Parts: sequence; C-alpha cells; structure tokens
Amino acid sequence: MRSLSRTLERATLRDIALVCLADALVGVSFGAIGVSGGLPLWVPVAMSVLVFAGGAQFAAIGVVLSGGGVIAAVATGLVLNARLLPFGFTVAGVLDGPRWRRLLGAHLLTDETVAFTLLQPDRPRRRAAFWLCGLALFVVWNAAVVLGAAAGGFIGDTDALGLDAAFPAVLLALVLPSLADRRTRNAALFGAAVAVAATPFLPSGLPVLLALAGLLLAGRAPSDREREPTAERDQATERDQAAGRKPVRGGAPTAGEPRVELAKEAH
Repeated sequence: MRSLSRTLERATLRDIALVCLADALVGVSFGAIGVSGGLPLWVPVAMSVLVFAGGAQFAAIGVVLSGGGVIAAVATGLVLNARLLPFGFTVAGVLDGPRWRRLLGAHLLTDETVAFTLLQPDRPRRRAAFWLCGLALFVVWNAAVVLGAAAGGFIGDTDALGLDAAFPAVLLALVLPSLADRRTRNAALFGAAVAVAATPFLPSGLPVLLALAGLLLAGRAPSDREREPTAERDQATERDQAAGRKPVRGGAPTAGEPRVELAKEAH
C-alpha cells in the first residue's frame, strides 16, 4: 500500500481519501437501512464483502424490504451492475499478473476506481490509482457497513440524514475535470439526457446502461499529433523562428521556402 501511495501525487491521494470518507457515510446508511428494516446484521455485512457494489446492494435491499423475493433482488443487482462490464474493458490494461490478482481486481472494480484510474497520465500511475483506491474503498466500505448495521436500531430514519446524496456528489466531482473537453462534454450531456428521459419508463439500472449511447458523440480518438501538448508545439515553433526557419506542419518544406543549412544553426 505504501509503495502504491508513493507513485501517486499528493492531490490524488487527498481525493481518494475524500472519496473514502464520502463512501463511508453511504456505507453507514446502507448498514443502518438493512438492520432497521428487519434484516439480521450479518446480511448487509455479507453483501458488502461478497458483492461490494453500493448501488446494487441498495437496490437488492430495497427489493427485499419491499416484499420481493431473493431472485428478484439478485436480478435487480445484476442489471444495475451491468454498467461495470464496459468499465472492465476500459481498465483491463492495469489488471495484469496471475489469475487471482485479476479476479481480485475485478471484485474491486467500482465507479470510483475507474474514475481515478482514467485520470492518471501513464500506466504505472493508473495501476497504482486502481489498486490503492480499490483496496482503500473495500476496507472503508465494509467497516462503515458494520458500524451502520450495529447502530441500525438507533439511527431511525436514515433518509432524514441525507447520506444518500454523498455518493452521487462524489461521482459528479470526479467527472467534472473531464468535462472540459468538448467531445467528452457533449457525450456526457447526451447520455445524461437519454438516462433522464428513460427513467420514468424503465426499471432501475437500465437508464444508466442507455446513457452509454453518449459514446456515439465522442467521435474518433485524437491522433498522436493532436495529443501533443500545446506548450511543446509552441516551444518548437519558437526554436524554428529563432533559427530563421518557417514552421513546417506537413513534414517537408513547400516549394519556394528557404532551406536552412545545419551549419547555420551552429552560429
């Protein structure tokens, strides 16, 4: 864990800690809702260890507490967690190594771990962000669920505390920096519009899957030239101008452009 934290910047470590704090509040709420609704303490605790998916756990508990069967609860959780399938393909590059490690990584796959992984600029940092965030969230979430379940009889109305707002607020804070790119922003807005429009007509979880239609507006991936930092291009242009050359964008100089000999650059 310490070696992973050394790979990441301090700001990333701070953000992971804040996400863990927010998820702890949600975990306390989940444990309290389960026990105060009449479930044994071990049920929300076992779900948190074996499922480790907050949204799916809330959905399954909601089905059970409203009188639904186990099969309906499991089906609801599976539908809601189906969004993690494309997430898994996105971060598959960091889940290398033996099979047990890949299986553990798949279990730790959450919205938060994917968000932090995609924010990192290179593969070592992406790997460190995934494992550090995933392991920290797993420990914090399960500890919070145990605490909430133990205090379930004393909290009473958990909705009055507003703990359910912490989870979407965290996700919104994570995606905001990515919305600076116009392509990403258009895709996110279109996907959100599709999800909101489908919410009154479809079961919980399906509108989130339909939001993936926003990827159609993401367009092609930028080329290597487009990904080159603007500052580096500007510095290259300044060097060309200082050497008396015109910046060449297409490779070879066009007809009529003076060619500067390498001997002149030495002066």
